[in-house]
Amino acid sequence: MDKEGNTSQHTAGKLFTHDFVIVVLAFFGICAAFHSLTPTLPIYLTKLGSNEREIGVLIGIFAVAALVSRLFVGGALLKYRAKSVMLVGAFITIIVYLALIVFRPFFPFLVVRFLQGVAFACLDTAALASIIGVIPLAYRTRALGYLMLAPSLAMAVAAPLGMFIINKYSFTMLFLSCAGLAFCAFLMFWKLKGQEIAIPQKENPSRSASFFNLKIITPAITAFLHLFVWGALSAFFPLYAIQCGVTNPGLFFSAMAIMMVAGRLFGGKIMDTCNKEKFIVTFLPSMMVILIILSLSKTLPLFIFVGAVWGIGVAFFVPIVMTYALEYSGSSDGAAVGTYRAIYDFGIGLGPVVMGIIIPLTGYRIMFLCLALICLINLCYFQFYVRERGSVKPGCL
Repeated sequence: MDKEGNTSQHTAGKLFTHDFVIVVLAFFGICAAFHSLTPTLPIYLTKLGSNEREIGVLIGIFAVAALVSRLFVGGALLKYRAKSVMLVGAFITIIVYLALIVFRPFFPFLVVRFLQGVAFACLDTAALASIIGVIPLAYRTRALGYLMLAPSLAMAVAAPLGMFIINKYSFTMLFLSCAGLAFCAFLMFWKLKGQEIAIPQKENPSRSASFFNLKIITPAITAFLHLFVWGALSAFFPLYAIQCGVTNPGLFFSAMAIMMVAGRLFGGKIMDTCNKEKFIVTFLPSMMVILIILSLSKTLPLFIFVGAVWGIGVAFFVPIVMTYALEYSGSSDGAAVGTYRAIYDFGIGLGPVVMGIIIPLTGYRIMFLCLALICLINLCYFQFYVRERGSVKPGCL
């Protein structure tokens, strides 16, 4: 008993350092501002007269910008401290939310959304790289899971709160609130000591000298396909829910986020010890079934059920796939993290764009079935290509 208590205390000391807690809290503020737009931005754009294709592009450009930026942010993290990169990202984020009040679709708004993607790439990549650089390998998946509690918890709180603000007040008030959260995050990043959160060490000089890590691309495609599905789902589910008579689609995202938070809080040890390949192979068909159920759903209780089940799976899937990809590539420096997250963002950006073209031709329900098919393709890709070429030793899984 005492031994277990000492181990637990040792683990807590390794994970919950001063800078780690500050980064998580500040990242939570940034993510709360971001996720308050998840259910509200499609509605805002619709009210301004944008069609589905324009909405898909305006939502997807965020991820495309983050994709391009991450490659450079990953290289910058080899030269500059993570604290500096996060401060730059937070400052740009403040400007972006203030600009959303002024600019209107299409092209001015497109530029603002692009800058928002650049800012988020700085914040997200720097936060992840800094944590990976200082957390021991034995606790890495758990640490990533705890860091990713920030966006999960932010989604649970901010998605319905964003809908509440626009229903009771206005979109202007929503954007001002987001700018205020970004300013608070900027102040917190400023307070970082910059000692424990350090630049990741170069594990391989030849790789670290480049902005790219080519070996991580193979497993990262699994994350890309999953995020393609998620990007389309998050962009168009609010419009589908409103079409079905649901007044607050944010509850779907809240149910999802609550289960993600619960999964990562109570399943942290599982993420460090489970067989990652077996988990991925189990997760993907489960999500395919959930999307089929969503295509048949029309009521809020069913939407909440789908969101909750999706959240349970994603709670483990996102950190497990990222850790697996880093182990597969044999590197965890800024270039590896930047490359992985760039591919990750490409999925989020491409999903809304492609499905924004498909929806006018097929409708929302067929779109959900198309997303289920992508889950099946992802399963086949991982099972018959990634695992066959895998270089991760069984002991690491």
